[in-house]
Amino acid sequence: MNTALTPHDAASQNRPSPPATQDAERPKRRPVIRPGRIAATAVALLLAMAWAFPVYWMMNSSLLPNAVLTSTTPVLLPFGGSLDNFKAVFEQGTFWPALGMSLSITLITVFVCLLFAFLAALAISRFKFRGRKAFVLAVLFIQMLPAEGMFIAQYKMMSSLNLLNNVIGISIIYIAAVVPFTIWMLRGFVAGVPAELEEAAMVDGLSRTQAFFRITFPLLAPGLVASGVYAFLQAWNEFTVALVILQKEEYRTLPLWLRGFVQASATRATDWGQVMAASTLVAVPVIIFFLIVQGRLTSGLVAGAVKG
Repeated sequence: MNTALTPHDAASQNRPSPPATQDAERPKRRPVIRPGRIAATAVALLLAMAWAFPVYWMMNSSLLPNAVLTSTTPVLLPFGGSLDNFKAVFEQGTFWPALGMSLSITLITVFVCLLFAFLAALAISRFKFRGRKAFVLAVLFIQMLPAEGMFIAQYKMMSSLNLLNNVIGISIIYIAAVVPFTIWMLRGFVAGVPAELEEAAMVDGLSRTQAFFRITFPLLAPGLVASGVYAFLQAWNEFTVALVILQKEEYRTLPLWLRGFVQASATRATDWGQVMAASTLVAVPVIIFFLIVQGRLTSGLVAGAVKG
């Protein structure tokens, strides 16, 4: 069956085919190997290995018996290792109370720190009031005070309030120490979010509170995570203040428990396998926490470096 061609079809057949794209005509370039980039990558890998090796050595040693650890020949792989060191640590029955104490103090510190620091960062970033600059300078000045110079005053204050050997007492001191830097950190994130976003949402019919929680707050989530990580590490790893305030064994945090665990071996040869197993147990919650928040933490640190 023959069909007549329309003028449009004839014109399309006579139209010359489009030329091949310029990218297709060019030969594919091989990636340029830059010696500088290779050297930088090698240096970065070496630094990463140097940073990770102590952690690996701790975990490796926790699986080996003390006789192997005290030998003159280092063992880099835990072939023939076991969990006996961890079993010996758990049999003492002091790990779980110390873990509960550390978790309680850390969670209280992180929550209260983020709450107060977030409100303060909003105030000094979004509102102009009398004494605003003085408040910011006071935050910086407090950060310059050495913590060791306040031990006696902190001890007397907690003793007068009957808060020695108390979760609330040690949490108050940690909060007071962490809040200033957390305010300064969150201030950069809050200042990096334009107030015009909230105003535009309010024009569309949202209230100020709705505009804040729907528009601004999600943009500040990375900053809250980064600040929370800082508060978590400060509260979890703190040793000297806890040594002064928490004097009873039943109220020891994990750093104090680890110190007491080492001192308990002072009358005999130190069982380094058990010490490394105890150190690994102290580090595990921190590793788990970082694995949970690592995505938000990375974006928060990058954002905080370019905002403010």
